[in-house]
Amino acid sequence: MVILGIDPGYAIVGFGVLEKTRGLDARLIACGAINTPAGLPLPKRLLQISDDMRALIARFSPEVMAIEKLYFGNNVTTGIGVAQARGVILAEAEREGLAIYEYDPSQVKSAVTGYGKAEKRQVMDMTKRLLHLNAVPKPDDAADAVAIALCHARSSTSLLL
Repeated sequence: MVILGIDPGYAIVGFGVLEKTRGLDARLIACGAINTPAGLPLPKRLLQISDDMRALIARFSPEVMAIEKLYFGNNVTTGIGVAQARGVILAEAEREGLAIYEYDPSQVKSAVTGYGKAEKRQVMDMTKRLLHLNAVPKPDDAADAVAIALCHARSSTSLLL
């Protein structure tokens, strides 16, 4: 099963593509980020995200998308932009017929480290170890997306049953 993990945003969308092999094992196929220019109006950023998501899905042919649930922190204005970008991402996944699974940060932390309140560095270190990588994926948004995909890979056995 090929999993597309997404860390949503409107300035940077992190992505990670994993192949779940057997049991809890998975291997990293690719990771990176969709970057939109800071001066670009939001509608143009959303269009770029839509186009780039369509290209990612076409290139890697994932069967499922694992995406982080939206968390509103202190900055509601930023949260609204992220919500709009997330909507575009979900629409592209739906258009391509991907099964969509949503995880909150504590679920990702728990699936990757065994502890739902783990620190970011612990999640990144375990992601590196579990996928047998030489280094943590870069940028941070891509590393987060890989962790989200890994969460689904480690959780999907029970989800699929």
